[in-house]
Amino acid sequence: MDNPPINKSPPLKRNSDDVGWEYGILCDPKSPDKVKCKLCGKEFSGGVYRMKEHIAHKKGNVSACPLSTKEDQKKCKQAIIDAKEKKNLKRKHEEALRAEVNINKDNIIEELEKELGTLKTPHFQGPIDQYTTCINPEASLAAQTRQQSIHDAISKEKTHAVRQYCARWVYQSSIPFNAIENETFRLFCEALGQFGPGWMPPSPYQLREPLLNEEQQRTKKKLKSLEEEWEKAGCSVMTYAWTDMKRRSIMNLCVNSRGGTCFLSSKDTSNDSHMGEYIFNYIDQCIEDVGAEKIVQVVTDNATNNVAAAKILKQKRPRIFWTGCAAHTLDLMLEGISKLPGFAKIIDQAKAVTIFVYAHHKTLSMMRTFTKKIDVVRPGETRFATCFLTLHSLYDKKAQLKSMFGSDEWHDCKHLKCVKGKNAFDIVMSHGFWSSVMVVLKIFSPLVKVLRLADREKVPSLGFIYGEILEAKKSIKEASDNLEKNYQAIFQIIDEKMKGRLDSPLHIAAYFLNPFYFYKEPSIQSDFEIMEGLIACVETFYHGDFEKQDIVVNHELSLYKNRNCSFGRITLALKGCEKKNDKFDPGNWWSTYRCGAPTLQKLATRILALTSSSSGCERNWSSFEGIHTKKRNRLDVNRLNSLVYVQFNAKLFNKQKKIKEKNADVIFDDGNEDTVEDWLVDRVEDIDNNVNSVLTTQAPRVRDLYDDDFESEEEEEEDVVDMEFESDVYPDIHVFRDSQQSA
Repeated sequence: MDNPPINKSPPLKRNSDDVGWEYGILCDPKSPDKVKCKLCGKEFSGGVYRMKEHIAHKKGNVSACPLSTKEDQKKCKQAIIDAKEKKNLKRKHEEALRAEVNINKDNIIEELEKELGTLKTPHFQGPIDQYTTCINPEASLAAQTRQQSIHDAISKEKTHAVRQYCARWVYQSSIPFNAIENETFRLFCEALGQFGPGWMPPSPYQLREPLLNEEQQRTKKKLKSLEEEWEKAGCSVMTYAWTDMKRRSIMNLCVNSRGGTCFLSSKDTSNDSHMGEYIFNYIDQCIEDVGAEKIVQVVTDNATNNVAAAKILKQKRPRIFWTGCAAHTLDLMLEGISKLPGFAKIIDQAKAVTIFVYAHHKTLSMMRTFTKKIDVVRPGETRFATCFLTLHSLYDKKAQLKSMFGSDEWHDCKHLKCVKGKNAFDIVMSHGFWSSVMVVLKIFSPLVKVLRLADREKVPSLGFIYGEILEAKKSIKEASDNLEKNYQAIFQIIDEKMKGRLDSPLHIAAYFLNPFYFYKEPSIQSDFEIMEGLIACVETFYHGDFEKQDIVVNHELSLYKNRNCSFGRITLALKGCEKKNDKFDPGNWWSTYRCGAPTLQKLATRILALTSSSSGCERNWSSFEGIHTKKRNRLDVNRLNSLVYVQFNAKLFNKQKKIKEKNADVIFDDGNEDTVEDWLVDRVEDIDNNVNSVLTTQAPRVRDLYDDDFESEEEEEEDVVDMEFESDVYPDIHVFRDSQQSA
């Protein structure tokens, strides 16, 4: 097998994915500004941007490349335009941030001027300021008489000096580097610049008491818009329990609506037994606080105590639905499928490869060299998510891994002849293994697609879960060559986990009232179970109001089924629901086409605005864990509650702005080390050539802080690995079309 050349000399391109490097290289690795065109050989200064102008025939700065094609020119022109747009957007964003900061409130200024005299306008730097004294915050604050407002273009030396002080604080305080990108920090810098010299930071007491209380009140005011949404379209109450570093049990409550998820409160339940009645009382108090008329459903995981609480709720509040978390149920499905003999064998073989590679510095270095420093193991939100993401990552890097095990470096490696090394080599070089991995991904992908749907918050997911599981079963059937013996065990697991969880009257009614599914397949109205579920949902939603139940079932429902009134506007109503993409919201569709069916429309818009998962509630445990660290484990529950309330809800506000810019993979969880240990650490005492002896221990959800700790087998050069993971932006997983048999 041909071995990839190992380039010992410095690279002739920058560490960048810029399109310009497709056409140019560095003339000298030590001079990043001078580049050479690969097409015509011309050398010039100006870096990769000038290279793109050269290829694109952009006049003014550099001569045009005579050998670039129309396609090359178009590609580089678009790259230049995109770069300018990105720069303009960044500039506008910074201007908006600067405009948002205003510390010169009129009433404060008037009071200060009475006491201290007229305040002078802050001094901004100009070109002459480069001859003034250097920035020295350690000097006496009283001696500094003017504001230091830094602008990069004016004073690079002073900018660098300020950055050094900032960096020193970051390093000594162990602050994550990405915290510097936080918008609130940039707002603080702008406010500090407007204030000028002499500002004194708040004391620890001010941070933990008055300022925290003020920020909590400010957050509550910003949540008023969500409360209006609860009134208009209804909401879901979500609860989840967690154990902190001091083994205290904490239960929290969140509310989800079309606007997103917000954190309400948490409760220390360390001294209480989490029985069904106890959970019900906590949730019932939240229902009273929010307003029973606004709440449509309560969402929890499928634990026995939650099921018991659901029965009590149904007796006291028969109008409110109680549903299990769809993401949790789907994860149970996938976990069950992964334990089937054929699937478990392939997963164990894949783990044998990753455990071996990550166990030794030499093999890990080789792997990262061949994969361009991209790790194979990818941490997920749950153990199964890690399993799927890592299997897909392995398959994507099949060529690189084969090249690694066929290279001279591997043949010179001292681990070549060890049992685990031979085993890993045989697995990676096996055509049957890769064919089997492809088949496993073909089966997993449809359900993972539904899992992503349940976890996301772009569009309320309840109206899609039931229909997408049916679509997933069709895809699995096709991936299994339509042979019943191949998919029978898989369908049995799906149906078993789905029963009583994702086939409730609420899920069925949401499926029926989603026009994408109904008008695509009108025959669902002939399905007895579907119609029974729909009627049961109507009876619960309008509990005790027989008149409205009669209006919906016997009158307005026929308008929807027969496409009467606005429902019959073929060119508009049907056009508005023919595509199921990120922009299609069935609840909004019902708000538009509601003529003649106001009672049914109220039911539909409220149900189709609901979430199907409590993942939004669970996701704020990252806030708890980030706040309740070893250094801060003496925080009392009330202060912890206030900090999480502020932080988690602040993330909610920022999320709405970023949701259109990024497509983050909801099942990816960078930094979740609990879910990756099975892929990094050997969990058994002895592994021989039979990789089936590798034990797989999987759990539906890894949320508790204290999981079982396992020690790896002692081997030479075995050490804990500091991992660098790929970005959390992950493409949709396609279903493989090539049909191959498992080896």
